[in-house]
Amino acid sequence: MSNLPLSVVTEGAYLTLHYRLATAEGADIVTTFNDNPATLQLGMGQLAPPLEACLLGLAEGATQTFELKPDAAFGPRNPELVQRVSRATLDENSQLGETYAVGDLVEFAAPAGGRFAGVLREIDAEGGLFDFNHPLAGRPVTFTVQIIGIM
Repeated sequence: MSNLPLSVVTEGAYLTLHYRLATAEGADIVTTFNDNPATLQLGMGQLAPPLEACLLGLAEGATQTFELKPDAAFGPRNPELVQRVSRATLDENSQLGETYAVGDLVEFAAPAGGRFAGVLREIDAEGGLFDFNHPLAGRPVTFTVQIIGIM
């Protein structure tokens, strides 16, 4: 029997793990348990910060499930992130002849560069109403992890 301390997850750690993010009702949002495990470095944006925070302190070999309330997961829904976008802006951000349907996820160019996306809620001749909240904002989620290795 070894007296070496178990490796534990710390900020910036490189990990190999399986993870599953599911709705409170149990529907998978994403899972690696049926495929290859993920390898990532904490703090690099590969997992949302609240999910990374759950991993801190877990030992190599640990399996744990976290029930995250909406405020602890992807935050509350922000009504200010539901905004109208003009037809001109839609045309600037679309391919020639592209059409939109309610429920589409549409990417836009950000003023400072980069991209951001919103879900189309309604559309008419003048433009569309988009929800720029994270799709899981305001919803509880279940996060299950199995720490395979810590490098």
